[in-house]
Amino acid sequence: MTPFFPFPIYYGSEFINAELIGYCEREKITFTRGRAYKKNDQCYVEQKNGAVVRQLVGYDRFEGQWAYKQLTELYRAVRLYINFFQPSMKLREKHRENSKTNRTYHPARTPFQRLCASGAGYPKMLEKLNAIYHALDPVRLLKQIDTLQDALWQHAVQPHPSGSTGSKGKYDLRFKASICGLSGKPAKAGINPVINTEVRNKRRYRRTKKTKTPRYWRTRKDPFENVTTEIYKWLENNPERTAKSLLLELQSRYPGQYKDNQLRTLQRRVQNWRAKAIITFDDEWLQEEVMTKKELPQLRAVMTDITIEAIPSE
Repeated sequence: MTPFFPFPIYYGSEFINAELIGYCEREKITFTRGRAYKKNDQCYVEQKNGAVVRQLVGYDRFEGQWAYKQLTELYRAVRLYINFFQPSMKLREKHRENSKTNRTYHPARTPFQRLCASGAGYPKMLEKLNAIYHALDPVRLLKQIDTLQDALWQHAVQPHPSGSTGSKGKYDLRFKASICGLSGKPAKAGINPVINTEVRNKRRYRRTKKTKTPRYWRTRKDPFENVTTEIYKWLENNPERTAKSLLLELQSRYPGQYKDNQLRTLQRRVQNWRAKAIITFDDEWLQEEVMTKKELPQLRAVMTDITIEAIPSE
């Protein structure tokens, strides 16, 4: 059994090869059901994506080695906070009455408390975890998580209208366990730390207001890429044609290549062409416009001498 986990490990079967099977046999890791794209098979793991990952890390995109290192430092602090000080409720049973489902939950406990109550851990590992629990200072731990979050979000990739992406810079901030009480000194037994609720309520992802930029990218290949020139010629000859008639003609010329559900995409192409055609027409009309055939004479400034006579007072 690997010394890093205080309880037996179960591994899913979605990824199996000879090396993995040999490793699991040596470490006495049991295989269980774990199918790809079936999140119910890993329900206890997947449910933490929203409660832990999204609230603490957020929804931004992170790229590069610097972001990976900073994310690792954040998780080093988060794992202590979640496992020792963050209680959660587990479902005990549920039963359905007509159209209503009644659920009963176990009392709220932290993962560490639930592990100690289950008796599934190894004695030496439980003693080590108990020492860490009593040595940790949750308030200082939360302050470190705040600082590590700010450092991580500096690596968030922000989209630009030009199409390029980038982060604000390189930030390398490490988690210091000694600040939270894990300094290697003998811990004081019998201390049950209390979390400050004002600090705990701030443990949510702070969304930043992002300016809405025009969409400049494509999520799939353009189905009308090869016939765009042909479609534009049809519209130039007959601008009043509808997208439906254009799609029917494409289906008759290229059987089996264009489907009825691509009508909305073609309507957007026609809309863009008409918008550009109107602008071009306006420009040409303004250039050809002649207000009058007779040119107006140029105005000349005429300077006159003005004398101001003084009016005698009465």
